[in-house]
Amino acid sequence: MPADTGTAADAVRDAHDPHDPYVSLTGWGRTAPTTALLVRPRSYEETAEAVRGAGPRGSIARGLGRAYGDAAQNAGGSVLDMTALDRIHAIDADGGVVACDAGVSLHRLMEVLVPLGWFVPVTPGTRYVTVGGAIGGDIHGGNHQVSGSFARHVLSLELLTADGEIRTVLPGTPLFDATAGGLGLTGVVLSATVRLHPVATSLMTVDTERARDLDDLLARLTAANPATGRPYRHAVARIDLLARGSALGRSVLMRAEHAPLEALDSLPARARRRPLAFRPARLPATPAHLPSGLLGRAAVGLLNEVWYRGAPRRRTGELQRLSAFFHPLDGVPRWNRIYGRQGFVQYQFVVGDGQEEALRRIVERVARRGFPSFLAVLKRFGAGDPGWLSFPAAGWALALDLPAGLTGAGSFLDELDEDVAAAGGRVNLAKDARLRPELLAAMYPKLAEFRALRAALDPGAVFTSDLSRRLGL
Repeated sequence: MPADTGTAADAVRDAHDPHDPYVSLTGWGRTAPTTALLVRPRSYEETAEAVRGAGPRGSIARGLGRAYGDAAQNAGGSVLDMTALDRIHAIDADGGVVACDAGVSLHRLMEVLVPLGWFVPVTPGTRYVTVGGAIGGDIHGGNHQVSGSFARHVLSLELLTADGEIRTVLPGTPLFDATAGGLGLTGVVLSATVRLHPVATSLMTVDTERARDLDDLLARLTAANPATGRPYRHAVARIDLLARGSALGRSVLMRAEHAPLEALDSLPARARRRPLAFRPARLPATPAHLPSGLLGRAAVGLLNEVWYRGAPRRRTGELQRLSAFFHPLDGVPRWNRIYGRQGFVQYQFVVGDGQEEALRRIVERVARRGFPSFLAVLKRFGAGDPGWLSFPAAGWALALDLPAGLTGAGSFLDELDEDVAAAGGRVNLAKDARLRPELLAAMYPKLAEFRALRAALDPGAVFTSDLSRRLGL
C-alpha cells in the first residue's frame, strides 16, 4: 500500500507508540485533536464485536482520515479504523459494477478498474478516500452537475446497525437517505455495490482558460462544451480570493472529458500501446514540521499571481493523466503539513441557483478581509442528492482553506455562516469543525427526519462523534 494511503492511525500524529491503543486523532486539517481508543477490526464479526464493546462514549467508523474536521473523531470513546476491510469481492467488467468492502480506497479501485476500462463515478480532490467514507460523506467532485454525488451510484450497501444487525440497505429507503451523507451516525458501512463509469483511456482531454472576474467565471461554468453541446463532464475553477476591484473572482478554469482512444493518436507508440495504464506521479513527502505562517498573505498573493499569469488564456485538448487532473495534491504525501503545526480550516459552502449576488457578496467580503487562501475552488452543482445530510444542492459551491490561528478568522467564518444560511445555503459538514448548532436546521431541512430516524435506530447513541455531539445530531 502506498505510504499516503495509510490507516486511520497514520493520520493521527507523526510519532506514536504502536503498543498504545489510545491515540490523538485529528481530521485532515489537523485541528481540534481529541483522544480515543483506536480499534482496527479485520472482519465483519470483529467490527460487530467492537461496536458491542464500545462503552458509554460510543464509537464511530473512520477510513483514511481525509475528512477535514471532527466527523471521524470520538473523544473518550472508540474509533473503528476500517481500512483492514479492504477486499474487492466482485467486478462485473461487462456491466460496470463493483462490489467491495467499505475500507477499499478509491485509489485501489482505480488501480484495479482503470485497466479494465472503468473509472469511479465520482471522486473528490483526493483518491485516498475509502468507499465507506465516500458514502458517509456523500462525496462530490467536479462532475456533480452531470453525475451527482457518490451515493447516487451506490446500488446497495451492507450496514451494521447499533442492534448488531447487518442490514442490506437500498436506494430510495429512509435508511439509505440517512446513511448517504450521514457521517457514520446510522451505523458502520461494511460493503457496497457501486455502478462505475466507462473510460477508453486513462487520460483526460482538458480545456484550460482564464476567467477575468466572477461574472466571467460564472458564465463560463454554465456554458456547454462546444464540441458536444452538453455540459462538460468535469469542471472546476481555482479562484483568487485576494483579487479585488475589477479582478474580483478572477480564476483559472479547467474543464475536461475522459479522452477517447483516438485522442492518443498524437502520442508516441509506447503510450498508445497501453491506453488504460494507471500511473500516478509521486513527489517527496512534505517535511513533518514547517513553520506556521508560511502561507501568509504576501506569499499567497504572490503564488496566486504566478498561478493566474502562468495559466494559458485559452488552451484546448490538452491530454492529462487522470491523477494529474483529479488529484494533483495526492502526488505530495502529507501536503496538509504545509500550513504548519496549527493546521488549517477548510470552509466549503453552497448557495443555490438565483443566489449569485449572495455568492458575490461573500467573495467580496473574503477579498476585503484579505485572509490568505491558497487553495480556493469554485464548482457548479447540479440537482441535489437524496441524502438527508448530503451537502450538494443545485447552485454554486466555494471551498477555501485558511491557516488555523488567523486572528479574527473564527468570528469572520461565523459571519459567513449567517450569510450562507440567509441565502438558503449550507456548509459541508464533512469538512467542518466549528459550525454553531443553531444554524444547522436552516441549512439542512431534513435534519428533523435524520434525528428521528437516528433516535429510533440507535436510542443509546452507540454511534457518535465529536461532530455529532457538537452539533446535536
